Amino acid sequence: MGTKTTPEPVGTQAAPRERHFTIEQAFEIAQAVHRDGRPAEAERIYRAVLQARPEHVAALGALGVARHQQGESDEAVQLLRQALAIAPDEPGLWNNLGNVLLEAGRAEEAAEAYEQAVRLAPDLVEVHNNLGVLRRAQDRPVEAEAAYRRAIAINPRFADALTNLGRLLHAVGRTDEAIVALCEALLLRPDLIKARHALGMTYCMAGRVEEAAQVYRDWLAEEPDSPEARHHLAACSGDAVPERAADAYVEKVFDGFAESFESKLAHLQYRAPQLIETAVAEALGRPQPSFDVLDAGCGTGLCGPLLAPYARRLEGVDLSQGMLAQAARRQVYDALAKAELTAFLREAGPARYDLIVSADTLCYFGDLQCVCELASRALRPEGWLFFTVEVLQGGEGNFRLQPHGRYSHGEAYLRDVLAACGLAVAGMRRAELRMESGRPVEGWVVSCKKEASHSSPSQPA
Repeated sequence: MGTKTTPEPVGTQAAPRERHFTIEQAFEIAQAVHRDGRPAEAERIYRAVLQARPEHVAALGALGVARHQQGESDEAVQLLRQALAIAPDEPGLWNNLGNVLLEAGRAEEAAEAYEQAVRLAPDLVEVHNNLGVLRRAQDRPVEAEAAYRRAIAINPRFADALTNLGRLLHAVGRTDEAIVALCEALLLRPDLIKARHALGMTYCMAGRVEEAAQVYRDWLAEEPDSPEARHHLAACSGDAVPERAADAYVEKVFDGFAESFESKLAHLQYRAPQLIETAVAEALGRPQPSFDVLDAGCGTGLCGPLLAPYARRLEGVDLSQGMLAQAARRQVYDALAKAELTAFLREAGPARYDLIVSADTLCYFGDLQCVCELASRALRPEGWLFFTVEVLQGGEGNFRLQPHGRYSHGEAYLRDVLAACGLAVAGMRRAELRMESGRPVEGWVVSCKKEASHSSPSQPA
């Protein structure tokens, strides 16, 4: 939309003293701020633009994206539909609506939006790529592959579609084709992190460990401070394996997909919160709000509503600020803290909780001695700890860092650590936690109770 002959002024708070910009100047500033990763600041300027011109289609659409990025997906959908009511033939708006709906878990509506975008702009490469992502999430791999290949046919240099195709081919067992697609993506975009990660993972899962390690070494040579490259090099090579994942790695990974976390987990058939809920119910019986509860590694708060019926007070802790922002919107936690788990438990002090739950957090720890000792210390006598970790297949050894970046643990090791920490195992059963590359990930669902006689050291090492 063009500016008027007499530009309409829009005030912003971007300058240290009051200044006025034309509507289009203000909109361009908002877009620049938005691209810089500051959606809340961009939102304020978009709203100023819309106050001056309520039917500014681009501002309505951009505001919708910004609201979605701040966790307000329902409002985002409303804003995008408002923009489409004004400009129903704008394919970019339909594409953005599809993205929001997909990440909000509304797959069928997302498909309708993407298909409308395709009808309006058959050669819009991004839409075909997004439609491929959707079809894969719907477990329709043939259609997903067709959509990715259509995007590549339109633009053979579209590295995102090549990467997504490579990931899909790896997941369905077509390893050689996956490697070709991922190598092509990296030739086009050597800095494309998701392609590097996917190629290293594909080599590693195929048993081509040295080639996987070389991918990560090359990555580290270009980005020496990359926590992802360092962590995955250790995972595939077995060298310099840390006792737990570095804070920088965990924070970067989970901040990176906080907005789409739950839709991705739905695609992976993620079951850990429900498995924990069942274990808690079996141990504690009918819910009564009489416990002080910690959700240890709360993420987006998937366990929060399941724990709330038991909680007199419910706290959550996580290392990812992006995840905590999503958890806060559930409005079930009395307090949320951004902290590394062992540091938080040290600070919490002794005998603070009746119940600690940790769904798929301790799989980022190899050595569990310290975190379990601290959890035991933080529990009151006869308090409960429930957690999930992944099964170390083959049964040999204590724990192992796997190619996907998480640790798996042996049963004997778990029992030894828990006993040393004064935690009596009430239940330890195998269950499928999620799917990974088309295969189920088997885990331990552990229930344990603090022995009344156990006294933990005040400051465990």
